[in-house]
Amino acid sequence: MSGTLAERIKLWPFLIFVIVLTAIIYPIQGSWTWGGGWLAEMGFSDFAGSTIVHSVGGWAAVTGALILGARKGKYGPDGRVNPMPGANLPLATLGTFILWLGWFGFNGGSQLALGSALDATAMAIVFTNTNLAAAGGVVAAMLMTQIMYKKVDLTMALNGALAGLVSITAGPDLTNHFMSIIIGGIGGILVVIAIPLLDKLKIDDVVGAISVHLVAGIWGTLAVGIFGAGMLGVQIIGIVSIAAFVIITSSIVWLVLKYTMGIRVSEEDEDIGLDMVELGLEAYPEFGRGSQRS
Repeated sequence: MSGTLAERIKLWPFLIFVIVLTAIIYPIQGSWTWGGGWLAEMGFSDFAGSTIVHSVGGWAAVTGALILGARKGKYGPDGRVNPMPGANLPLATLGTFILWLGWFGFNGGSQLALGSALDATAMAIVFTNTNLAAAGGVVAAMLMTQIMYKKVDLTMALNGALAGLVSITAGPDLTNHFMSIIIGGIGGILVVIAIPLLDKLKIDDVVGAISVHLVAGIWGTLAVGIFGAGMLGVQIIGIVSIAAFVIITSSIVWLVLKYTMGIRVSEEDEDIGLDMVELGLEAYPEFGRGSQRS
């Protein structure tokens, strides 16, 4: 959500929403599968949370983006989409690699045991499939942007890697290595398609997080059923039921915050930048107002 709603949301209402999401919304739907609930009894399979974790954040971000609105100047009156590129692509690249490394703990740790050779082997398989899916995602995104835009788009490539990771999160314990590459690659392709599609729908997602976590999360959960490791119909039921629950509950929380505290900063504050307005510091002082005055 932080990546989707950046640059125009107030800090404290956002943090309050995060508390409600992590303390109430997420545990309730998570217990439906990981707590031996009704989805688990049906056979719903989501090893480390393509739907239970990632699409939950994606649905919460979608409802937040729709209620919050787009950044000032993002969409023109004629339907034009005005690009607002990131401030520091090397830092974004570093962040992506940190996430890539962290995913070994995210997925591998979901094995929940390392007390036997069998557990160690299972975790090693999860590690390998996770890495292969990320590689498939980044390569597929690079190829897609080369075909669509005649050049490799770094931001799309980074999101492609993350989409590959999200895609494999539902079934890194169930798929073979080759299929992990395919699942991750399809995730990378979907992200390249979904990011501009959301812009056409005027859903302002600053970093492409909805495409990465929601679209690839849905795909990864479906892939468990499509490639024979789970029941496709049950996977769809899990996706739809969790989506409905999160959309309804998130919308209620966002609307309550909107009409009590307010969730959007003023246009003046948006122009100044939330680093100065909300935190009292310039994130990039060398490019800030102070350096311009001097």
